[in-house]
Amino acid sequence: MSTTASSPAPHSLSIQGMTCASCVGRVERALKRVPGVAEANVNLATERAEIRLAAPVSRADLVKAIEDAGYDVPAERQELSIEGMSCASCVGRVERALAAVPGVAEATVNLATERATVTGTADIAALLAAIEGAGYTARQRQATSDDSAAERREAEAEALRRDVIIAGALTLPVFVLEMGSHVIPPLHHLIMHSIGMQANWLIQFVLVTLVMAFPGIRFYAHGFPALARGAPDMNSLVAVGTMAAYLYSLVATFAPSLLPEGTVNVYYEAAAVIVTLILLGRYLEARAKGRTSEAIKRLVGLQAKTARIRRGGQVVEIAVDQVAPDDVIEVRPGERIPVDGEVVEGASYIDESMITGEPIPVEKAAGATVVGGTVNQTGAFAFRATAVGGDTMLAQIIRMVEEAQGSKLPIQALVDKVTMWFVPAVIAVAVVTFGIWLGFGPAPALTFALVNAVAVLIIACPCAMGLATPTSIMVGTGRGAEMGVLFRKGEALQLLKEARVVAVDKTGTLTEGKPHLTDLDLAPGFERADVLARVAAVEAKSEHPIARAITAAAEAEGLALPEVTGFDSLTGFGVAAQAGGVTVEIGADRYMAQLGHDTGTFAASAARLADEGKTPLYAAIGGQLAAIIAVADPIKDTTPAAIRALHDLGVTVAMITGDNARTAQAIARQLGIDAVVAEVLPEGKVAAVRELKARHGRLAFVGDGINDAPALAEADVGIAIGTGTDVAIEAAQVVLMSGSLKGVPNAIALSQATLRNIKQNLFWAFAYNTALIPVATGILWPAFGILLSPIFAAGAMALSSVCVLSNALRLRRWRAPMQDVAGSSTPPTPALAPALARTA
Repeated sequence: MSTTASSPAPHSLSIQGMTCASCVGRVERALKRVPGVAEANVNLATERAEIRLAAPVSRADLVKAIEDAGYDVPAERQELSIEGMSCASCVGRVERALAAVPGVAEATVNLATERATVTGTADIAALLAAIEGAGYTARQRQATSDDSAAERREAEAEALRRDVIIAGALTLPVFVLEMGSHVIPPLHHLIMHSIGMQANWLIQFVLVTLVMAFPGIRFYAHGFPALARGAPDMNSLVAVGTMAAYLYSLVATFAPSLLPEGTVNVYYEAAAVIVTLILLGRYLEARAKGRTSEAIKRLVGLQAKTARIRRGGQVVEIAVDQVAPDDVIEVRPGERIPVDGEVVEGASYIDESMITGEPIPVEKAAGATVVGGTVNQTGAFAFRATAVGGDTMLAQIIRMVEEAQGSKLPIQALVDKVTMWFVPAVIAVAVVTFGIWLGFGPAPALTFALVNAVAVLIIACPCAMGLATPTSIMVGTGRGAEMGVLFRKGEALQLLKEARVVAVDKTGTLTEGKPHLTDLDLAPGFERADVLARVAAVEAKSEHPIARAITAAAEAEGLALPEVTGFDSLTGFGVAAQAGGVTVEIGADRYMAQLGHDTGTFAASAARLADEGKTPLYAAIGGQLAAIIAVADPIKDTTPAAIRALHDLGVTVAMITGDNARTAQAIARQLGIDAVVAEVLPEGKVAAVRELKARHGRLAFVGDGINDAPALAEADVGIAIGTGTDVAIEAAQVVLMSGSLKGVPNAIALSQATLRNIKQNLFWAFAYNTALIPVATGILWPAFGILLSPIFAAGAMALSSVCVLSNALRLRRWRAPMQDVAGSSTPPTPALAPALARTA
């Protein structure tokens, strides 16, 4: 059967054999030539290709395109849970169905565990369809990590370590025999009088042949075929350079008469040392690349391995991937919650910092939602599973971070253009260098020509160019995930850095999003508890949001509400009733005037509330004016510091809200917001975003509601508050997992730090090649007598990649400007999970 994929969502393939930026370009071009492929992004650091299809394309065709370009798609291991098998014949039927799927190398089915393990390159959809076609039901088991990729990287690093040791052990005698003779005259005399020149060269020949045939064989196995296809890469440069030195030495050793007089020298040590140093560089690079993905590993490590569920009247412990929706799971103190769910009994405090970035544990009781991977504190409780496997919030976060890490930034386009022609240009420069030195160089011209041409080939390997951008993206997006800042799209990293204005919605973004009792000033002779209890008792009869806020405040203070009788609502004025046998009247100033009360007593308080954009209410108790009350949507505790942090970053802050202008202006004055657009409908927010973009430049919009979705989509970068609606999250490019605005300056500062890191990497990668290629050609020889040894060229080339990776890893220690600000401990709402599920 054919495996097709028609969804426009990216499809991911692992790729083996890429070593530099030119490899990346080659694979991308090969994939884009496949009919039906709309876009292909290849990442050297993650060694993956993300492919978007415009029409159904066979996975086998994609794999073939990569293999025809000279690279490999390694077999991956997929695990499936199968339902409906009852006997050994079922097992055979399922195995045969799986084996028939293109790309399956091996399929093993276990009847006892009801699982299938499939190795190969087949698409998961094709495997599930094959099992269903055989008459059974299957689902993909929860992936705790990309085990096959991790194992492959570890195996590669271990193989490189082994090869470095072998190559080093074989190269050291060669280096001592050849270079030691030049540097230490007594050693030269000892070698000449003991084994002689010819025997010395023969020993070097044997040792270097072993180095090239075993540890170094990877360069020739990949480099020469790539050269033959007319698509040379880094392996080609190393292969041509070292083979040239080796073959020249071979002629000098066994057929010296073929060489011009004065040119009979051997360069075995150059070939051996170059191979050893580049292997060492690749080993260090493999280790560093492993560390760039540690954020993903830490996220994966947050997943629980087992769960205790209630089944058949008893509690059994099972693997977390066997948990099904609606299972009831018990959690003890100190345990990690296995999947997402809703508490059905018990209560506890849960540390949700891994999701929200907030350090304060959150109280959970019956009806509250819990998130898989978070840590229970002191209590015990049971909850019903609502999302399992790949549908959990943590699984979606991991998938989102992986996709962001695999994406390309606009700045990468420059690198792609340069590297497309870089390796062929280097080979051309090496050929020209050889010709110039052979024709015009001093004697022995052939020796000078060979040494300088090899130096050019070795010094110019573009590994650092290919790693400069993706490694910084990997570390930067991973660091963001640790802080609760999720980049749904990698390009948001670059666009955020360029933002000149941040526009924010008011309700739910700057403020808590629901009204609270903010002010209760009393007239002389009245007590707060008595007044609040009587006012709340009367307001409890009303459904108005302001009334609910007053009632909630009384409940929060533990006040007992008196009995209410004779409730009466006067439209446009207020309400009146008997609370505990005492008349209570609540309303605006005009209601108090109608009742004959002088509100001038509270003139100062009323003026202050007006300045703050709050509308006051008055309460009269027992026929006397008792209090002035204000209910408002309070500003979040973290908002003022977040606004100051944005200003410190040089960003203009604007507020776009549908609220009335007076309230909006009051909040803007209080927070120091630079511009206000008030009383606008959703389409008005879009127009306001366009106007601000035209006036200031790049714009980021922060919102949390359904009415914010159009503005989020219109902005250069949409930032959704994680406690908001799924529609807002789906329209955004960046998601803040906590409800705090402090994530915005953190995200912008991280963007700036990441782009600064990328530019540093690119500078050193390009500057290194720009500066050292002319030196390798011998341009300094006429004036200063300086030549660049191929051995030093190999060392410098290997170190360039390690330097770029080390610089990218500095982002792991980056500190957010607001990470020490205490924020809201409000957990993400359940709306986040379906939004992530659709966008991942």
